[in-house]
Amino acid sequence: MYSEFIGEDGNEKFWQFIDTVKELTVYKQGESVRSYYNLVIKKAGQFLTDLKVNLLKFALALRSYSPAVHASQQIAGDEPPPEACPAFVSIHGQHIKLLFLNVFMFPTVCRPKPYLYKNDHTYPGINKTDVPVVILYAEIGTKKFASFHKILSERAQEGTLVYVLRHFVAVSNPKLKPFLFHLFMLLSGYGVELAIKSTEYKAVDDTKVKDTKTTINTEDEDNSEVQGFFFGTLKKSHPDLEEQLAELRKHLLESTNDMAPLKVWEMQDLSFQAASRIMSVPKFDALKLMQDVSQNFPSKARSLTRVAVKQEMRKEIEENQKHLSETIGVHPGDGELFINGLHIDLDTHNPFSILDILRGEGRVLEGLHNLGIKGEHQGKLLRLPVNAVDDSYALDIRHPTIMWINDIENDPVYRSWPTGVQELLRATFPGVIRQIRRNFFNLVLFLDPVQEESVELVKLAELFYKHKIPLRIGFVFVVNTKDEIDGFSDAGVGFYRLLNYIADEYDLSQALMSILYNKVDVGDTLSVDTLSAYLKKKFPKANAERIIGKESEYDDKRKDGALFYKKSGLGALPLALFNGVPLSQDEMDPEELETIILQRIMDTTTAFQRAVFMGQLTEGSDVVDYLMEQANVVPRMNPLILGTDRKYLDFTAAPVVDDWEDTTMFSFLDSRDKTAVMAKRMNVLKSFCSFIVDEDGMSTLTIWIVGDFERASGRKLLLNALKHLQKASPGVRVGVINNPSGKPSEDNTVLYRAIWASFLTQKNKATADFVQKLLKEESSQLLQQGTKIKELLMQGMNVDAFEKKFNTLEVDFIHSQQLFCRDILKLGPGERAVISNGRILGPFEEQEDFTVEDFHLLEKITLSGSAEKVKATVKQMGMKPKQASDLVMKVDALLTAAPKGEVRRDVHFSKDSHSVLHLSPRENEVFYDVVAIVDPLTREAQKMSSLLIVLSQVVNVKLQVFMNCRAKLSEMPLKSFYRFVLESDVTFLANDTVSPGPAARFMELPESPLLTLNMITPESWMVQAVSSPHDLDNIHLQEVNRIVMAEYELEHLLLEGHCFDLSTGQPPRGLQFTLGMSRDPLMYDTIVMANLGYFQLKANPGAWILRLRVGRSEDIYQVLTHDGTDSPADTGDVRVVLNSFHSKIIKVRVQKKADKINEDLLSETSESKGIWDSIKDDGEKKKEDVLNIFSVASGHLYERFLRIMMLSVLRHTKTPVKFWFLKNYLSPSFKETISHMAESYGFQYELVQYKWPRWLHQQTEKQRIIWGYKILFLDVLFPLAVDKIIFVDADQIVRADLKELRDLDLEGAPYGYTPFCDSRREMEGYRFWKTGYWASHLGHRKYHISALYVVDLKKFRKIAAGDRLRGQYQALSQDPNSLSNLDQDLPNNMIHQVAIKSLPQEWLWCETWCDDVSKVTAKTIDLCNNPKTKEPKLMAAARIVPEWAEYDKELKDLLRLVEEKGEPPKEKQTPTPSQSEQG
Repeated sequence: MYSEFIGEDGNEKFWQFIDTVKELTVYKQGESVRSYYNLVIKKAGQFLTDLKVNLLKFALALRSYSPAVHASQQIAGDEPPPEACPAFVSIHGQHIKLLFLNVFMFPTVCRPKPYLYKNDHTYPGINKTDVPVVILYAEIGTKKFASFHKILSERAQEGTLVYVLRHFVAVSNPKLKPFLFHLFMLLSGYGVELAIKSTEYKAVDDTKVKDTKTTINTEDEDNSEVQGFFFGTLKKSHPDLEEQLAELRKHLLESTNDMAPLKVWEMQDLSFQAASRIMSVPKFDALKLMQDVSQNFPSKARSLTRVAVKQEMRKEIEENQKHLSETIGVHPGDGELFINGLHIDLDTHNPFSILDILRGEGRVLEGLHNLGIKGEHQGKLLRLPVNAVDDSYALDIRHPTIMWINDIENDPVYRSWPTGVQELLRATFPGVIRQIRRNFFNLVLFLDPVQEESVELVKLAELFYKHKIPLRIGFVFVVNTKDEIDGFSDAGVGFYRLLNYIADEYDLSQALMSILYNKVDVGDTLSVDTLSAYLKKKFPKANAERIIGKESEYDDKRKDGALFYKKSGLGALPLALFNGVPLSQDEMDPEELETIILQRIMDTTTAFQRAVFMGQLTEGSDVVDYLMEQANVVPRMNPLILGTDRKYLDFTAAPVVDDWEDTTMFSFLDSRDKTAVMAKRMNVLKSFCSFIVDEDGMSTLTIWIVGDFERASGRKLLLNALKHLQKASPGVRVGVINNPSGKPSEDNTVLYRAIWASFLTQKNKATADFVQKLLKEESSQLLQQGTKIKELLMQGMNVDAFEKKFNTLEVDFIHSQQLFCRDILKLGPGERAVISNGRILGPFEEQEDFTVEDFHLLEKITLSGSAEKVKATVKQMGMKPKQASDLVMKVDALLTAAPKGEVRRDVHFSKDSHSVLHLSPRENEVFYDVVAIVDPLTREAQKMSSLLIVLSQVVNVKLQVFMNCRAKLSEMPLKSFYRFVLESDVTFLANDTVSPGPAARFMELPESPLLTLNMITPESWMVQAVSSPHDLDNIHLQEVNRIVMAEYELEHLLLEGHCFDLSTGQPPRGLQFTLGMSRDPLMYDTIVMANLGYFQLKANPGAWILRLRVGRSEDIYQVLTHDGTDSPADTGDVRVVLNSFHSKIIKVRVQKKADKINEDLLSETSESKGIWDSIKDDGEKKKEDVLNIFSVASGHLYERFLRIMMLSVLRHTKTPVKFWFLKNYLSPSFKETISHMAESYGFQYELVQYKWPRWLHQQTEKQRIIWGYKILFLDVLFPLAVDKIIFVDADQIVRADLKELRDLDLEGAPYGYTPFCDSRREMEGYRFWKTGYWASHLGHRKYHISALYVVDLKKFRKIAAGDRLRGQYQALSQDPNSLSNLDQDLPNNMIHQVAIKSLPQEWLWCETWCDDVSKVTAKTIDLCNNPKTKEPKLMAAARIVPEWAEYDKELKDLLRLVEEKGEPPKEKQTPTPSQSEQG
């Protein structure tokens, strides 16, 4: 884990750390775990700053890198490793476990090379592609590792192999990693909530549970303060009174934790009162108090009502709230966190992602700190709006070569159109293109007239023109530029000359294209014969020779089009620019181009509307000028300069030595130090190469030219740079680095040493003239012929100074430059590169030309990024021009190299005396600027208080916390106790062993309320309870003798994705993916839903392969591309590595195979079979007649009901039954005993699991989440092979054969529900569906109950019912007052879109709504809540259903037998390979 953390700072540091700790485990034998931990931290500290060491400790406490280590372990297991082998080597799949001898030579490997992952650690040797790849699986620090590492690193440096290291800890010795490889390892970074449940309906099981003999650490309990008493101290002082002190403490707690309900008037000011309490204590205690108040609010509420609120505090809060609402859109009660101005959304961020943000910010903060930038200047530079890399650059279309065939603003044909830009804001029907007399939309076509594609494109342009689409159309014709070519030998040249003739003589350029090209059919090309025939027919009197022949008078500017095209740097012809932005080759298909252009017009209209609304585009504006002055417009297209993959030098080091004359010393420096030495030693060079200096003497742009100047290509590159300087904007300067092709000597470095000497000794003008003279080819030839440098000196030079410097220059510093080029710039000998404010462009190919125009483009891009803004800030620092120019270069490189996140906000408050908690940072250290805006009585405060406490322990923070209180509360703001599990460092026990780890501890809880436990985990975690005898859904502390302990397990990490069919752009509903490993390809699988093409798969740390499922999915579809994965985008097998606790979201694009284009995955012909049954290996099997029953339950009482329901189903059918249970909320005891019940009664079962998707509106109350699972995911929870499923509520008793219900004809509806009974008249006042909204919405239809329903899954999927239900849920659930009975209200609300078949009334009888007469014919009895009597469920069950007690006793006897036998739980579920728990 240490190495993984250090590895994120670069491969070089990783391997330096490896060399330092390669045999460190020998110290483990005699050292305690704490001592060994401190030793490794000390070793890591050699490569890390103090800030990074603290972040490393935090990462270790979070176990943040455990998944990366476990992923390597899993990859090793997939090899698999040789038996009892602590370290081994894999060479293209061949394993070697014996130690290498020094003379060992690797055999020639004929096998394919192994797959290497992005996060693999490759030794920085000589990069060769024709050598074997050797993967070492070993534990760093062991002797075996050290032996292998020594040999492999030597071989890698020689270039005889590629050496890759993957972590591997032999399972036979788990003690080697005392806190990494426990069988279970306690994690942190999650929240735990004990929510107070409503006791309106009693739903608690009366079965007694055995208390566990769990002990708990009471140290925290004793040290906490209770009403001013510190009982830990009192017990030490008076050990004889321990019992009486415990009684007193209990009495004080009970009086403090008064849970009596508050009156509404008492609640109104609670938020302000909590803030007042927090602001009244010393500031270092305030965060802990906020944590205590928010996380234990239900028991603190009454004491808060007695707190007085000062008027000045209330007033200041209101003023700040008004200011925040106006500036950043934050409203009273909102919780927001900002780190250095970056918004941290606590709904999406977790401690693992916050650690990444801290690391990223730390790099920039330390860089600025190391460069001497502190205080307010640091904040200003951090908040500079660095332009993100634009991927849609535009070419300036204001060029005279473009031949425009129309002009919207001036042509008479458009005279009737309105001219005002305000017309853009006029309302129109969707999809209507506004006809406004402005050149808003401009299409430029670059064409070679003789290409066959040109015919269709010109005809398309004519179509736009004829239909008066508001599109200005221009052409650039790229034809042969040779003077000797005429129109009779080249149709393109002839076309151009004829075009000019008609334009000059008849002014018919608009009509010419169509007239001329109408003679050419689509698919043909323009020929000389066509031209001649056209000329003869249309202009019989014209002299063809004079027009298109050698003596043509119409050849003017023929070369301009080709020259403009070449200078533009655009790709292959034909091509089009829309408002200057090039269309891709795919978009140039004439069949698609019309749609694409119209869509671009619609999209661009939105941007223009915004510009008009914001006042950026006014009536007096020239629209084309406005377009061409945008930041993304460039004079030339060069992918090397404009590409998004950019590399930067790191200038932030401060090396101890800066001597580059000593090449040996220079070679020992690390990459950052080498870069810093280069920057420092080139100070003089850069200063004297500032040929054009800004008026303040500062340079904004520093360009380093790298090359071998003894070669023509190197000289040309530097010459182009100097030519650019002559017309560059002020503040550009050039430095020169030599990268000789061979070993530097006095003979082969003459030219460079002369350049260098002139920079050091001459004035700017003299240097410029002399260097340009030296770079000319005639000077080079003279030097090669033996001419001395002094003979080339020019007038105006200081000859003596030059000769003295030139004659005394050694070549050692050129050796150092060569090392810099090789090690840092990764250039081969003699290769060229350009470095612009630290950004590395290169290496260039030998024939690749970097022109003067490219330097101009590079300047524009660099200055428009952040350089100009950095300069403005540095200018305020009052430095000397030379140092300031260096600083601009270094800061620009630092800021533009940092990953581009969202815009930083400048959050400040109107006043901060009474409502803002301030914590000042330690002086002269790097600090993070943290601003928290929070109401102390919200869920955000519960989480944020813990986070801020840990944050202030991990890093140096300047903290401001604003109390964003809500006024006039009408209900309790928090109804739960909460703990956020997070630690800043690994903790140790008194005996120096690692503590078991963090856990959520709830002390001093009131005993009266009924509580339910909820886990609030990061989005990608799938967690389940694995150990607790207690009912975690109904915790009543009055009935518990000792403590309630629950253990949860992180069972899976989630892999999520979105899938689309490239042909249609739609999600392929019903498509199935499988996830597995090379040795076990089918471990998990899933179905793609239509909402966003979403799918999810359970996985664990490791390398996985995602495939289309064998069967219809694979038969019909193929994977075309994928993003966010760990394999090349165009490979069929999608490889995904899960190596962190972060969410992993991938995108997969598929397409139907050519011969399956009309096939449908969910068609009737295929549905009867289903994907699961079409697996090729299984052959065709007759589908087994199975009754599929689905149910959900949470809490011991409902699990007791569930078992009874199952037994009642089994008693009344002879058909084999398979039960499907939602695993998410089942208790450990139910999961332990279900297999025994299945064995006794002969049924099948399967536990299905689905994580609530992040994009679907989240419910916070457990009961509502369970209701959501009943209805929202029916299409993806079960395999396609399951045709019909029946949902039966847990608290139901079945009295008929459910096969009858399954086989019932649903008459085309996707599901059938039973309507609510009307027969019990005394309940009429409670039938809410007969009045108000429901009465008008349902009309003549009935309101149905969700306790029992049958689903035709084939029909359900075919009509996309699940997607419709989720869509409607998303719309309605934003309102907290809608969908009060979610599982029931949603299908009833959707009854017009998704039909419901009303089942016969006898299928569900419920005493609350049905009369006693109808009970006799009831096929199922449901224990509905009675809103009138509120009778507890257990009492009702025994009274209403005579057989219930009999079933209950039978099951209790079975469970008692199981407990007495003490058998380990058997996993006897019978999984269909599905979205289910694998048995």
